[in-house]
Amino acid sequence: MKNFKTLFTFTLLLLFGISNAQKIGVVDTDYILNMMPQYKEAEARLNSQIDTWEQELQSLQAEYEKKRSAFENEKVLLVGDQLKLREKEVLDLEKNIKTTTSLRFGKTGEIHQLRANLVEPFQDQIYAAIRTMVQKNGLGIVLDKSNDINVISLEKRYDYTDKVLAILMKDTEEKDKKTNKK
Repeated sequence: MKNFKTLFTFTLLLLFGISNAQKIGVVDTDYILNMMPQYKEAEARLNSQIDTWEQELQSLQAEYEKKRSAFENEKVLLVGDQLKLREKEVLDLEKNIKTTTSLRFGKTGEIHQLRANLVEPFQDQIYAAIRTMVQKNGLGIVLDKSNDINVISLEKRYDYTDKVLAILMKDTEEKDKKTNKK
């Protein structure tokens, strides 16, 4: 009798689990971002800014190397205040390089803030499109295969990336039409 109760309980749980099973879908947000022309334009502007910052740093580094080399060569000829002044110039340049590098490229640097500001509006659009797609397709769970989720095997019918992209493109076209009418 005890085995029957256990088997009956297990069967009920299994049936309940199957009846409430969630439909799962997968989306590749990196692919979607790369298919959005506005994102590519914004990313190009960001890369241009990064190039400018890197050139600034290279210029500072070249100036530092030149002054440090000159200081090392003339060190024996300098005395008193001259020595301290030249040494301070070199140390200040070195400190400036480190500060600039940290401010621009550090963990909380401008590059991370700009990248977040760049991506956030597009992510909001993508997530709104995903919500629309979830409602249309009755999905319970959606995974993003671009965020280190290991999808070992995926049938095309469960990949909703193109559907989300279609929703986004439709929304973009509608916004463009409204803008052009004004």
